Formats: sequence, structure tokens, C-alpha cells
Amino acid sequence: MLHPAMSNEEIDVMGRQIYGERLRSLVETPENIGKQIVIDVETADYEVDADGLKTNRKLLAKRPNAALYGLRIGYNAAYAIGSVLERDAK
Repeated sequence: MLHPAMSNEEIDVMGRQIYGERLRSLVETPENIGKQIVIDVETADYEVDADGLKTNRKLLAKRPNAALYGLRIGYNAAYAIGSVLERDAK
């Protein structure tokens, strides 16, 4: 989804930075591996759930125009089409 003030590339860079610097150590726990995290890159607010769509909706309910970045905790991608998800090597 297009954001009026930020490009997809900016959202990606900010999302990776927020996850790596602030959130990874908090959410990358055994019980969260494989779940989805969605981050509002403008506020660093986030939600974790097994259902990525549910996490998006929770954040959009708080801020309808949020710039959202999502990933699967502990993996190199959120979804795989025609391939296999691989665990992130940290």
C-alpha cells in the first residue's frame, strides 16, 4: 500500500532499522519464532501475532495512515512463494 509521505524503500529501511536496533531482542523469543511482527515505522509501535493481516488491522485501527513494515520473526522473509522460508542467521 502506498503511503502519502514515504516511499516503500524508506519504509523498508526504517522498518529493518527499528527491528534490528530496538525490537529484535524483545520479540525474537522461542514462543514468537514464526509469528508475524508489523511495525509502524513512524511511531515504532508494533504488534505480534500468528496472523499478519490481524497485526496490520490492529495497527491501522490505532493510526489509519500508518506506514507499516512487516516480517516473520526469526526468518529471512514473511512469506515464500515457490520456495522455502529459511531461518535468519542473526
